[in-house]
Amino acid sequence: MTAHEGPRHALVFGASGMVGRHLVLALAQAGANVTAAVRTIESGERVKQWLRQHGLTRSISMTIVDFDAPEIVAGGPAAFPYITEIHNCAGSYRFGMTAQEARSANVGIVEKLMDFAEDLPKLQRVVHVSGYRVGGQDPTTVPWSEDHRTAAYKELGAYEASKVESDAIFQAQALELGIPWTIVNPSSVIGDSVTGESDQLIGLASTIEQLWDGTVSALPGNETTFLPVVTVDYLAAFMAAAAVDPTAAGKAYWILDDATPPLADLLTHVGRHLGAKVPRLRMPVAVIKRLPQRITKADPETLTFMSADRYPTQSAVEFADNHGILMPDVLVSLKRWADYLAAHRFGAGNADGRRFVDAGGLRTFELGLPGSNRVILPGLPVNADTWAEVASGIGARAVDLPGLGLSGGTGVQDWEQWLPAILGGEPADLIGHSIGAAAAVVAADRFPERVKSLTLIAPFFLQARMGASARLQPLVRTYLRHTSPLRLSRQLTGTDANSDALKSSVADLKRSCAKGVAAHLALAGSKQWRAELRESLARFSGPVRIITGSDDPIAPGTVGQLESHPNVELISVPGAGHHPQLTHGDTLVDLLKGPLARRQAQSSSAHTDTRIHGPGVTAGRSTNHASATGRR
Repeated sequence: MTAHEGPRHALVFGASGMVGRHLVLALAQAGANVTAAVRTIESGERVKQWLRQHGLTRSISMTIVDFDAPEIVAGGPAAFPYITEIHNCAGSYRFGMTAQEARSANVGIVEKLMDFAEDLPKLQRVVHVSGYRVGGQDPTTVPWSEDHRTAAYKELGAYEASKVESDAIFQAQALELGIPWTIVNPSSVIGDSVTGESDQLIGLASTIEQLWDGTVSALPGNETTFLPVVTVDYLAAFMAAAAVDPTAAGKAYWILDDATPPLADLLTHVGRHLGAKVPRLRMPVAVIKRLPQRITKADPETLTFMSADRYPTQSAVEFADNHGILMPDVLVSLKRWADYLAAHRFGAGNADGRRFVDAGGLRTFELGLPGSNRVILPGLPVNADTWAEVASGIGARAVDLPGLGLSGGTGVQDWEQWLPAILGGEPADLIGHSIGAAAAVVAADRFPERVKSLTLIAPFFLQARMGASARLQPLVRTYLRHTSPLRLSRQLTGTDANSDALKSSVADLKRSCAKGVAAHLALAGSKQWRAELRESLARFSGPVRIITGSDDPIAPGTVGQLESHPNVELISVPGAGHHPQLTHGDTLVDLLKGPLARRQAQSSSAHTDTRIHGPGVTAGRSTNHASATGRR
């Protein structure tokens, strides 16, 4: 094959994966025309949406790939006479496969892709993603004998052996067919160096998750155990450049950050950043290999990656330097990646708009619309996740209070520095639930010019005091650490229906914040603090709305006092208890959108069922009361 003049057009296999998406973005930003090969129309639409969200304004093409079909793409090579480069990011990165599954996913794809590439008239390069532990195979060993294959798959495990075999086969077929090639051998690929974004949750990510949730009793490896990383955006930029650089033809590059700290130090660095309890004990890899998997919780296929080996990175470093591709700071990148993983609860929290921010020096979790001046402050013992749908419905952000949910800090003592930082630049509409209502009132009292309005939902200091047992911190702490989503759902809402919505709250309680919740509950019983909060609320002159459930009312003696304030309106939601965001979320959204939206909602009996009391407000009730107010 000879080089062709004309426009650059890249065909990317595996375009819906993490590396593939970033590569498509890098290629398009570099000016290449791109065709993304994906498995389904739906995955293709997700890729397009992802590209738009990441700032790509130009369009790309899509084609459906089926590696089990006689022609892997419709029309075969004849339908793609304009392709100048192929990037192979396809395959399966998964442990626990059988040898047959791994060969089909990794070896079979390479064979079929190279058969397809042979008949592309303008093809100038095929770039193949191999791996830092498997690269550099000898193509003259192809085809492997059955004995050699059996031994390799037994020794290395199905995944790694299939990557070794596919590396050798790729080179052998490229040489036989005369196809110019480049191989990239990346190490463990972590999230974007700027945002930390990643949806790859196996390998090192799973170890960090175990550290985060407190199930790691010892750190693996010693001062020489080297498990290097590379950010996905760096890898994508490297591949985009290598595909059109004549000096990269026929070469394999080991792409990793040599500055990656030893594995145990890496985990210590990340764990302390996440606020996790980092074990002091370190366990050599040789010992881990001898222990049963039920004790180590380590997949046997991952253990070969824990070694003291170093890799031939010089040629990749020089290539990147020549192209101005800068290796980001590895420690900063690891922190950003860990933040992204934790904010998205290692895949369990898939919604967009989840992030950690610095608020008054405290690591703070928030979700929803960034920078919104509508701020939801959640109550106890739940977290911001339970407010995600309400926040989305009203264009707000929900923020875990210090020491609760996913936020750092210790508790109420942090509010002085934390509250002004969380308010933002413009006057805020604060929506406080339970203990969050106290935080909202404190903010309004101390920074009245920065608070536009208060909406207090189930404000404990205006309700009857809890029983004495709720103030026994050791008892409450023990209960919360051992509760289940089902049990907590019954406790908070009287039904099993909200157990799924409470899974993340239970995870937070078990991991770190049960002690904080117990301390906050005890403080909520303080007569002095409750009186101070009522006095602070009375001093606020802005609009105040107080929303309670009919099953969780304001203390009778307090209603008259509140009604005497012209800036206060009381709203009762029939059938709701202390957690209406769980049981009456749609009604809350209607109420919180604003007075106009609320009046419109009142006029439609199909959408709301509220009783509204307060100066200048007409009491009303939906005509389909029976169907709308059943406890959920």
